[in-house]
Amino acid sequence: MTKSLRERAEDAAQQVHTILGVDQDERPKEVADAIEKTIIKALLEERHRCADVAFQCCEEDKDKAHKVADEIRRVNTALMANLSSMR
Repeated sequence: MTKSLRERAEDAAQQVHTILGVDQDERPKEVADAIEKTIIKALLEERHRCADVAFQCCEEDKDKAHKVADEIRRVNTALMANLSSMR
């Protein structure tokens, strides 16, 4: 079963607390929130990079390049809306 971004962030927060040797009850939500935001930001940046690469790779077929880049950006927008509604 795949884990949600939040579950992954909470796992990472737990690991950070263990590595630092601090009590896991000490601000766990804030640490998980920061990790989750970083993961989301990285995902969004990669989506934009993928759209740009798709556009550049299909330079001989501009229509196809636009379609691929638009689809990547559409999925990115949907991802942002879903993540925002989860907060």
